[in-house]
This record gives sequence, C-alpha cells and structure tokens, in this order.
Amino acid sequence: MMSTMERALRSSSTRKTEHIFEPILGLVFDSREEAREFYNLYSWEVGFGVKLNNSRAGTKKNNKIDGDEEYRSMQGYDPRVNSKTKRCGCPAKIQLLRTDDHGWYISSFVKNHNHPLSVTCGQKREWNSHKMIDQSTKDTIKYLRQNNVSLTRIHCILSSMFGSMGDVPWTKRSLRTVCDQITRDQMGDDIRKTMEIFKEMHAEDPGFQFSVDPSRKGRIKTLMWCSGRSRDQYACFGDVVTFDTTYCTNIYKMPFGLFVGVNNHFQTTIFAGVLMTRETTNSFEWVFREFLRLMGGKAPKTILTDQCKAMTTAIGIVMPDTYHLWCKWHVMKKIRESLGPLYTKNRKFRDDFWLVVNGMLTEDEFERGWNYLVTNYNLHNSGFMIRTYECRHKWAKPWAKDKYCARMSSTQRSESANFMLKRFVPRNSSMNHFVSQYNRLLFDRDREEDVAEDKTKQVCLRDL
Repeated sequence: MMSTMERALRSSSTRKTEHIFEPILGLVFDSREEAREFYNLYSWEVGFGVKLNNSRAGTKKNNKIDGDEEYRSMQGYDPRVNSKTKRCGCPAKIQLLRTDDHGWYISSFVKNHNHPLSVTCGQKREWNSHKMIDQSTKDTIKYLRQNNVSLTRIHCILSSMFGSMGDVPWTKRSLRTVCDQITRDQMGDDIRKTMEIFKEMHAEDPGFQFSVDPSRKGRIKTLMWCSGRSRDQYACFGDVVTFDTTYCTNIYKMPFGLFVGVNNHFQTTIFAGVLMTRETTNSFEWVFREFLRLMGGKAPKTILTDQCKAMTTAIGIVMPDTYHLWCKWHVMKKIRESLGPLYTKNRKFRDDFWLVVNGMLTEDEFERGWNYLVTNYNLHNSGFMIRTYECRHKWAKPWAKDKYCARMSSTQRSESANFMLKRFVPRNSSMNHFVSQYNRLLFDRDREEDVAEDKTKQVCLRDL
C-alpha cells in the first residue's frame, strides 16, 4: 500500500493543485512523522518554515485513541526586539487528529500567510525546519558513509539527486552532523554488535574463528579473527607471511595488523586480522601464539615485519624456527632519515650504497662493500649504521638469498592490503563496522582469486 508521500509524488505530473505536496482536509497519514515531513515539503515549495505548536497526548475514550498535533508557520509573537526572530503570529497551519486505525488525518488547514514568503533556495534554507534531513536521505547518507564515501562526495551525489548544488535544502554542516550521529549510533553497544557480527560470520562460514584477549577489567585488549577460506589458503600458501601494524583507522585508535601472503597467482591473500590496544612484547606474543593456533599450529618458514623490537622478541619466543626478515623498504627509509643530506644530496654515496645493498651476493662481498662505505664516507661513529650492520642477517641479501621468501623482501603486501582496506573503512569507524567492512575486503580478494583461477582453467581447456 502506497503512503501519502508516494501518492503525491506519483501523481505530480497530473496534479490539479499548484504544489506537489498540497495539504487537503481529510488527508490521511500513517504516522506523525510522515505528516510532518509532508507539510514541511509543502512549506519548502511555498517558502516558509514549520514548527510544532502543541501536541496533546492520546487518551482513551470509548475504546478510541484520541489526540492531536498542530504545525504552524512561524508560530506566535515574540515580545523581544530581535531582528533574527522568525515568529510573527502567522495563521497558516495544519491540525491533525487520530483515525480509528491509529493513523492521523488533517482536520484543519489554514493556507493564508501574513508575511513575505521565501523565494530562493538560499532563503528557504534559513528556516530551521528545512535544515533537517529526512529519514530516506539519512538512510542514503548512512549507506554511502558505510562504503567510505567522503562527506564532500556525498554532498555532490545528493546535489545531483536534487538537480544542482543550490537546490539541496540543507547545508553541508547539517550533513556533517548527520554523519557524526551515524558514527555515534554505530559506537553504541559496540562490543555486543561486534560479537553478533562474529556469530553471523560463523553461521555463514563454519570455518570462521576469532580469539579475544581480555583485560582484568573485562575490556578487549586484543581481538583476532580469520575466515575458513583464509585458513585453507594459509595451509597451502602460508610458508611466507608478512605482518604489519602501521594501519590505524578505527575510532579507538587501535593499531590494526594484517597477516598477509601470496597465492599461486602471486596475488595478495589475507590470512587474519588483529586489532590491538598495545604493541608490547606480551601483546605480540599473544598475537603470534593465537595466529598459530587458528592456523592449525603450522608456523611459517619466513615472516617479514618492520624493525619493531617488541615484535622481534615475540617472534623469537613463539616461532624460534621461523626465519625473521626485516622489511628492506623500512630499513632503507630509516637509513635515509638517519643519514640526511649525505644520502639525499650526495649522488655518489647513493650509487655506492645501492650497490652494496642490492648488488652484493656473498657475505664477503657485503662485508667489504659495507667497510668501504663506512671508511670512505666517515660513518664510523654513526650509531644507526652500527646498529643496522649488527642486524644485517635480518635484511641484507647475502643472508636472505637462501631463504624462501616468495619473491617478497618487504611488508608492502601488508601495506597494500591496508591501502585496499581504506577503500572500505571510513576514518573513526566503530569496531563492529570495521569488522564488517574487513569482511567485504576478504570477499573482494576472494573474488579476484576466483577470476584468476577461472582464467587458468580456460587456458588449460584451450590447450586440450
């Protein structure tokens, strides 16, 4: 059954009234909100603002619910001398009464006004009633925000729906207020909502698992989860894993870590995600232990991370037989930052340095090349160069060349997955929405793998 609003819109091309939303005595609405929105749209067409004048709560008389509502144009008089006041005693109004089936109908309609009407969209937007965003538009905004559409792009999308930027009946500030309210609503009872999402995921995917590390006060310190397909992929492609926690996008500012690898199509595949409150040795120990448990106890042959000391210590404790390789990109970045102008402004040093780092294939060659850099460029007292050299077995090519790394020498796979996640998750996201959007990223990656797998099968069939 169509609502009054829908009927008005459908019949707008054949209407006999001046306006699309024209109040008529006896017009019935399903709710007060629908009636208010109808009259507010009428007031926008005409050029005035609306305010609820009074409301008499429903009372039961002869088994019938009674009550009334009244909406006026610029109601009453304001005795204060204030040029900004919108009240001038205008008689225009509609009055609503209850129907037998608990709906509402227009019992009185006064059309006349005692003031000039607003003409331009800019004038109409000054009325408070027109700064409010209707529920259907709020639902559209919520859908767009959940898909990480920016505020500016949402405003542009809504502008196209209304015809132009000038026809949008509310300000960008009102739009921002709605987006903030959406975020607050998502935050409400966040943990319970997150657990409900996990239950739904497990119902759809029996292989889905998650693990929680609670604090003494019952709060979540660390939260890890993985899908059944991710666990199956790890069983096949889990020999090399990259782990990175540089991404931080949720409203609690919790670092987010991704365990990432590559599949047989050399595509990025995500094994598990983890939200952490602290990046300490104990926290990382819990993360790596739970990761191994969720993956059936199989430790990777090689793991690539950044130079975090707490992470390095935890890996040595939990996965002593796993070769721990530092991300070469992070090592090079810190060297550039430490050496400053020597690296950025001295082309000869950059060429020599690149040759030592990427061109030396044996340990002896690397040792000689490094000694040349230290001696020729007077870096004997560079503390960072000394520390980097002491840990050369974690990043330099001669020590890593015999280790299986699946052609990965950095955590850029994890960072690439983080970048992909940013397309799905807006800033200051609640935990439950973060988890929900992470699941959409997994679906996107699984679909890419299915496409690559299908192309491989087609090639095989053509060969036959």
